[in-house]
Amino acid sequence: MKKKYRIVILDAATLGHVEALENLKTYGEVTSYPHTASAEVASRIKEAEIVITNKVVLTAADLTGAASLQLICVAATGVNNVDLEAAAQRSIPVKNVKGYSTFGVAQQTFAVILSLVHRLPFLDAYVKKGSYSRGNMFTYIQEDIVELKGKVFGIIGLGEIGRQVAKIASALGCEVIYYSTSGKHDDAEYKRVEWRELLTRSDVLSVHAPLNKQTKGLIDYVAMTSMKPTVILHNAGRGGIVVEEDLCRALKENKVGLAALDVYAQEPLSVESPLLDPSLKDRLLLTPHTAWAAKQSRERLVQGIIQNIKEWEEKGTS
Repeated sequence: MKKKYRIVILDAATLGHVEALENLKTYGEVTSYPHTASAEVASRIKEAEIVITNKVVLTAADLTGAASLQLICVAATGVNNVDLEAAAQRSIPVKNVKGYSTFGVAQQTFAVILSLVHRLPFLDAYVKKGSYSRGNMFTYIQEDIVELKGKVFGIIGLGEIGRQVAKIASALGCEVIYYSTSGKHDDAEYKRVEWRELLTRSDVLSVHAPLNKQTKGLIDYVAMTSMKPTVILHNAGRGGIVVEEDLCRALKENKVGLAALDVYAQEPLSVESPLLDPSLKDRLLLTPHTAWAAKQSRERLVQGIIQNIKEWEEKGTS
């Protein structure tokens, strides 16, 4: 019989109700915390053999006190919330899950972009407040509705998600171009361009890149003023890639046409954020980091965690 492990989930509330979590019990005793503050991490992982974290940070000090810890599973793609050097010094593997949210993120990308170009929030409110009923015409054409066919769709980050976005954009009749932030990625199916061309040619610019030294603050005011004033800017990559204060300024100065953000430099978004300026509400669509969170995506995520545990255990016992 295989060993049973002490498993601790530090922020289970971020996963929601996922049936696959029950399967974790196959591998041992599961202690699940909805949320964990930084001051609580060390005590909660002290006796754990496997720790699962989504966004809770694991520092070197936290890991020092976890003498029994053998495996860290990150319930996400990025592992920047774990001190990897400290884990490596203890020979503790850190496993992430890739590809679980590809379809969900691509789907929400177009949900928000199409909502913007079709002016759906405004038109929904127009009908519900009675303006349509009081009118004398069967339609309303005072808001510009834009077809994406023939538009240049720029993508920053052509990984799995970026490629899925590119496929949908192509199906809608867009010309797809992309920029590689590392300078190493090359894809024969889509045209790779340099930074300046991406900015000046894109009618839609969608971000699907990780946050790193190359991307932090990448889309600042200077970049925005190089774009078409009608551009639709979308970020479902990581907060910090688009400089939020600069975006607000660019929208107010009509340097950017429309924008949609799903990720933020601070999450949850501060109530003092300039993004919440009421004057921007018709041109800026904000969602609370939900592109990754489709029910099916979360099920795949937990299944991926379980698979990581299975493969780690098999490797250790082989």
